[in-house]
Amino acid sequence: MKRLFIYPALAMVFFMNTASMCSSDSSSSSSSDPTPVINTATQGTWKVTSYIDSGTDETNHFTGYNFTFGSNNVLTATNGTNTYQGSWSVSTDDSNDDNPSSDLDFNIAFGSPADFFDLTDDWDVTTYSSTTISLIDVSGGNGETDILIFTKN
Repeated sequence: MKRLFIYPALAMVFFMNTASMCSSDSSSSSSSDPTPVINTATQGTWKVTSYIDSGTDETNHFTGYNFTFGSNNVLTATNGTNTYQGSWSVSTDDSNDDNPSSDLDFNIAFGSPADFFDLTDDWDVTTYSSTTISLIDVSGGNGETDILIFTKN
């Protein structure tokens, strides 16, 4: 009879420890509060260190550009010669068809040029830290995956 009591008790201890371990990662995107990601993005300038468009590496389209996530949702990309403006925001993900592990969308919009227009999407935040913001988008139409990684300058 004592054995029957021990197994459920051990299982409960295991699940409590697992839950507390999962919730302790401060750079996890499991929170639905966009404020920490916004605060991270607005600190300094960033560069695209990886842009994979449906399996094709297109990072070179952004070489030499610095991205500034400014106030009033203004996103600026400049390489010293060319400057492009777009918009950005971080919002709570309100759909269930995106990456289920992400509660936040990192929204980017550029009207031109074509290479920057490719960044226009509601990206899922996979991870972020003071030096890196990693984003992913799974296309609803064909299921292809795009990956975008910003690294702080």
